[in-house]
Order: sequence, then C-alpha cells, then structure tokens
Amino acid sequence: MNNIRDRWFGQLLRAALGVLPVAVITGARQTGKTTLAKSLDPKHSYHTLDDIGVLDQAQRNPDSLLATRPVILDEVQRAPQLLLAVKRAVDEQRKPGDFIITGSTNLLLMGRVADSLAGRAIYLDLPPFCPAEWMQRHDGLKPIDRLFSPDFDPADWPDEKGNWQRWLLCGGFPPALAIESDRDRGLWFAAYVQTYLERDLRQLSAVSSLPDFQRLMALAANRTGKLLNQADLARDAALSHPTAHRYLNLLETGCMITRIRPYSTNPTSGIVKTPKLLWSDCGLAAWLAGIRTRDELATRLDSGFWLEQTLHQTLQSWRAMDPTNRRIHFWRDRAGHEVDFLLEQNGKLVALEIKSGSQVGPADASGIQALKSALKKNQNLIRGVVLHGGRARPLDKNIHALPWGWMVGD
Repeated sequence: MNNIRDRWFGQLLRAALGVLPVAVITGARQTGKTTLAKSLDPKHSYHTLDDIGVLDQAQRNPDSLLATRPVILDEVQRAPQLLLAVKRAVDEQRKPGDFIITGSTNLLLMGRVADSLAGRAIYLDLPPFCPAEWMQRHDGLKPIDRLFSPDFDPADWPDEKGNWQRWLLCGGFPPALAIESDRDRGLWFAAYVQTYLERDLRQLSAVSSLPDFQRLMALAANRTGKLLNQADLARDAALSHPTAHRYLNLLETGCMITRIRPYSTNPTSGIVKTPKLLWSDCGLAAWLAGIRTRDELATRLDSGFWLEQTLHQTLQSWRAMDPTNRRIHFWRDRAGHEVDFLLEQNGKLVALEIKSGSQVGPADASGIQALKSALKKNQNLIRGVVLHGGRARPLDKNIHALPWGWMVGD
C-alpha cells in the first residue's frame, strides 16, 4: 500500500474524544485501528500489548502505563485488567480524550471486562474498508442516507457499473487490497487465518483442537448470508452442539462474524427468530469457503448469497458511522417471505432486497410487500428497494429498483 487512506470513522472518533474520557475501538486485526488512532494527534503516547515487555508491565503494574496522558493502549484484550486501571485513572481525573483503547476482540462480549468502563467510555467498531471508502469518496454513504429522506429522488442514486466479484475476492483489509494477484492474496489470507488461530484465538479462550475450529470456520463461511442453524453446523463439523456454539461465540467476539438479528413486527406472530450469519470481511469469508478466483465463484450455485455478503461490506460501514441510532436487521416469516436487509435509523426503516440479475419486476419486491402487510403501522417503513444489476426505475409506491454498482466499486 503506497499511501494511508483516510477513514470515514475518524470524524466519529474525534467527536467521541471531545466528550468522553475513553474511546474504545474494536475490530478485526488489520482493519487499521492502530493507524487511525495514531493519526489523530501526535501528542498521544503509545503502548502496544503486542510488545512482550509492555504486556508484562500491564499485567504487573498497569497503573504505570497511564502516567502520561493522553495515551493510546493498543490490543488491550491481552491484559483486560488494564481496563480497571483506566477506570481508576478516569475516576481520579476525568478529562475528555485522555484514552484511546484498541482491541481485536469485541470487549463488550467479554464478560469479565464488559462493565469495567460503564459511563466512562464509548465503544466503536471499525469495520474493514468498503469500496467507496477505499476509493476515498468522502460522501460515499450519502446515497444510503438519502433513502431515509421523504423526498428521495431515484435520479440522485448513482448509476455506475460495479464489479462485485473483484471486491468479494479482495475484501476490505488494506494489505489484501494492495495485492493484485489472486494467488498472492490467497497466501496473505492463509497467513492471516494462521495468526488468528495460533495467537488471537488462544488469547481469547482455550481451544482443544485448532483443526476442528478451522473446519467450523470454513463451514460457517459457506453459510454466509443464510439462516444460522447451529445444530446443522455442529453435525457437519462433527462437533457437539455446545462446542459449535462456543466456537461461534469466539468468532463473534473476535470480530470475525456478525449474527444479524431478525426484525420482529409482532412478538406473537410467526416470524423466524433465527439469526442470519455474515462475515465482517467478504474476502476472508470467500477464501475460507474455497473461493479463490472468479472462475471458482462462477461455478457456485450460491452466488446470490455472496453478492449479499459483498454488499454487506458497505452496509456495515454505514451502521458503524452512527452505532447508537443505526441498526441492520433482516426479516422473514414462516411462509418464506423475506427481506434481505432492513436498515433502521432513528426508528425509521428501509427494506433492501438483493438481486444479482439486471432485470427485475414487481414480483421481486414480494418480500417487501409482505413486510408492509405484516407491519401494523407501516408508516415506519419509509421505502423498499430492490438492489439489482440494472437501471433505476419505480416498481410500486415507495418501492424502487436501484443499481448496486456504486456499492462494489469498479
């Protein structure tokens, strides 16, 4: 990579540091947490717990690392007791922006540390790059924001060609994006998984068999975009149900996967309550699933799910920019009607249905129509969108067919 790209996330982090004494940035390794934290202000001292000497100091005398403020504490999940020292320091002298903490695990999912900074910190997730951010489009999420506007005009939606297959193979980790060759990028992903298994995973929890865990990772990758049936996954991985459940929790804690929860229109109705599995990085998911080239992708019968995984890369960036007010759901009833993504912002909803083809019609919005009928008061549903490979046009009242090209780059 020849230059450091700005992260959209930076503006959110700066705002948080102006209000709260602690900002915790979590995300998978290689998303750019350290680079972002260091770029904010050169006055911050910096300590990484990947350094054995610093790790030992954090374990033996954590308060000594906090003598100089402001400070960046990198990979803090390696010594969770350091967070208690940060809590003491904040309680003694509360000053906005004193601590930037990064971790390659979701600290909120680690029971022993989840409440140590309650009321003192904001927790922010830094996802991998999405295409528009990698191409440095500073208004790259504006089209999604416009979907929530009552005066949305389809003419304002970008009409661009997109290469989703290329983005799927590359993913959003900066080092992988800098590699042109599919073969060389595959070597990078192999090294990434090996590092995760042999270092990061062992720091999170004892795993008796790394081959078993890696097999479950591959099987989970092949289920991307689908409802997560843990019993089936455990059976196929030749693991007990509790072990498969534990391994999935470790993947989620390690910021590898996300389980999207279904949106419930009525707690007593027949809505499917099983979550849907997606990966934080589409390139890593594709590699784990054995998709290394476009030719291999072309032979897959589940390409629609992989398009959904690729578009999720942009949607998770949208959510990360306002995690307090934005949510991503999906919707499915027991009759089989489904909406792939349901974006929520300040209580308002936008339904997204994903289609890989360039030709769509009103029938392709049947899931959205079923959702409208299921909602008791559908005024919260601002509009429905069928994202497809063709041109923009209306399908029904407040339902539009729009191209997904700009979301997956050139």
